[in-house]
This record gives sequence, structure tokens and C-alpha cells, in this order.
Amino acid sequence: MTIAMVRTCAALAVTALAGLFVPALNPAPAAASPAGASPAVVPAVVCTSAAHQALAATLARDIGAARRGRSSTVALWLDDPAAGLSCSIIGSSHFDSASVVKVTILGAVLRKALDQHRYLTGNETSLLRAMITMSDNNAASTLWARLGHAYLQHFLNLAGMRQTVLGPGGYWGLTQITAHDEMLLLRLLDTSNSVLSNASRAYALGLMAQVVSAQRWGVPAGAPRGVVVHVKNGWLPRATHGWRIHSIGSFTWSKGWYSIVVLSQDNPTMSYGVTTVEAIARVIHRDLNPTVAAVIPPSTPNPAWGTPDEMIPALPAVP
Repeated sequence: MTIAMVRTCAALAVTALAGLFVPALNPAPAAASPAGASPAVVPAVVCTSAAHQALAATLARDIGAARRGRSSTVALWLDDPAAGLSCSIIGSSHFDSASVVKVTILGAVLRKALDQHRYLTGNETSLLRAMITMSDNNAASTLWARLGHAYLQHFLNLAGMRQTVLGPGGYWGLTQITAHDEMLLLRLLDTSNSVLSNASRAYALGLMAQVVSAQRWGVPAGAPRGVVVHVKNGWLPRATHGWRIHSIGSFTWSKGWYSIVVLSQDNPTMSYGVTTVEAIARVIHRDLNPTVAAVIPPSTPNPAWGTPDEMIPALPAVP
């Protein structure tokens, strides 16, 4: 093992369940391109590390190569605090959240229980498990309505997720998120903090480690077999900018942890977007873990792919 994989952070103990949440405003990416076409403008990959400058340069080069020739508009954030390493692409650009906002809902439910000095109820644990491990939309809608916009915003304020804008009414999937805020959310789950207790964080990460196999595509691709994968994905097509394909995840093991956020749109199909996300994830895992041979392979297309993750309002007709 070389470079950045000696980490000071001890791997988080994973218990019963796991989850994350999301942030943002309004996207301004280019219009969708035909499959296989290169975007007109490809934002630069910015990787920095005071201690591992060569690794940062390698990551920037390889992530750029993985995006080459794809029509997908991609935002990214890689966070490896033990190595003092980060990479980003348009980290403050905004995307419809789709189901990655369910991690935000999870975080808010956990924080509210702490505020009220109580354990989660049986009903809450059932809804949270369904929402995170199976991406159940009815569970998400129930918890969203119970929390209300005011409390959800309170949670975002506590988390410092100032770029996030909650979806209107009951449309949680239209919450606007950014890669930067998603990184803040994952870091909140991965490190001790004043917003969530250690037990709450372990519970959330545990749920995210139990996501069903059909929904474990995305940033886990290429990860070392020895890591515990905590993931939540979102997939949603709209009339403009095609499919939104998002994947956020943390990777914990005896050497520490790191997290990857990839948000994308302008994907002509769900499968195309998954391929884009996984191509980026694979080079990140490879560069961070250059001596690891046994890795999680790319996803095999699932019959469920192509079915929207949720229903959202139609865009208004253009006059």
C-alpha cells in the first residue's frame, strides 16, 4: 500500500442501520447531448493535497479521462481528510436530489429524537429502514411530512448545508443539492460532531450498509473488497436534462474512511448515467488503493433500471 491510505481515523462501528442527506439550489448545466457526444464545455477537475501532491495530480488526470466523451454533466466531491486530500468538479452546482435526499431525512429524524431526549419509535425505525435500504418513497413522504420544512431546514442549518434548498410541498425529490453539501453530510456521518451522536451516526451508516443489491450501483464500483460500503443512490428522469443519476457513499475499514459524491444529469438513459458514475468511481478507488487487487466489480444492469425512482410534477408547458 502506498500514499494516502494510512489514515488516522478509526473505522466507524457499523450497527443496525444507515443513511445520509442532501443540499443545494438551482442547476445550470448544459442541455442534454446525444449519447456518446462530448459536452461543449467540460469543467476542470480540481484535486488538492499538501502532503500528497503527486496523488492529487494523478486523480485529476484519471477522473478527467473517465469523463471524456460522456454527455453527462457531472458534479463530484472526493473527501479523504486523513490524507488531506480532496477533489471536486462544479461542487456548488445544483441538481434535483431524487432519492439521495432520503439521507437528509434520515439525519433530521435522528436529530429530532436527540432533541427530544428519546429513542426512535418502532414506527420510525421501520420507516427509516424501508426508506434507506429499499428507497421506499411512501416511507420518505411520511417522514418528510412529519418533520415539516421548518425542522428539516433547522437540521440543514445545524449541518452547515447552506447550499441546500428543500423541495416544495411534498416533493422531497426536487430538493436542490450540491456535491459540496453532500460531502458535508457524509463527513457528519463519518466523524464525531455536535449534530448527531455517535450512536446515531453508527445507526445511519449501518442502514446505508444494508441497501439492497439492486440499488448498490454507483460509487461502490472499484472499491476494495475489504471495505464496508455505505451508499445511497437516486435516479430520476425529467423533460429537461434527462436522467438524474446520483450516488453518494462512504467507505470504512481498518485503515480509516473516505467518501465519494457523484451527481449527474444529461444522461440519455439510467444505464448510461450509472456507467458514467462508475467509471469515475473506479479510477478514484484504484488511485487511492493502488496495491489492492480484489475490488467490487462494475454493476450488472438490473431489470428495475429505467423505472423512475419517484414521481414528480410535470414541468409547466412553455407558452
